[in-house]
Amino acid sequence: MPISKHDVVTIHYTLKDDEGNLMESSEGAEPMAYLHGERNIIVGLETALEGKSVGDAVSVRVPPEEAYGVRDDDKQQKVPVEMFGGQEVNVGAQFHAQDHDGSHITVTVVEVEEDGITIDANHPLAGMHLNFDVTVVDIRAATEEELEHGHVHGPGGHHH
Repeated sequence: MPISKHDVVTIHYTLKDDEGNLMESSEGAEPMAYLHGERNIIVGLETALEGKSVGDAVSVRVPPEEAYGVRDDDKQQKVPVEMFGGQEVNVGAQFHAQDHDGSHITVTVVEVEEDGITIDANHPLAGMHLNFDVTVVDIRAATEEELEHGHVHGPGGHHH
């Protein structure tokens, strides 16, 4: 059964940057399950998996435009130290915030100075090519509840 929209797909994967550094892997852990066609994974990887079958191995280099986007320097800003309520703030720390539309975002601290803290609202992988090695472990039809919720339930997926 080839992968198509609304299938629950279970994969093992390894993610590396362009220098070959391991960034993430499911090896030695449970495989990851996602609902195909619902953007539960980055679009470039989902596109590469379309039509594949159980046992297929895929290697794909996903450009930033099909992953977490290109870096946007306008998403960096210096904010007053007082915004952090006196807590210790270190470079690399991540905080939840709201953007101008009220949407929840994650910001990363990129610089700490006495007169302010520079935060970056770009995704940490924005601007990067992502290199995936993926093996398709299982494919099944999604349940009505999974389709209604837009994600996988149970092993490898979301638990309510």
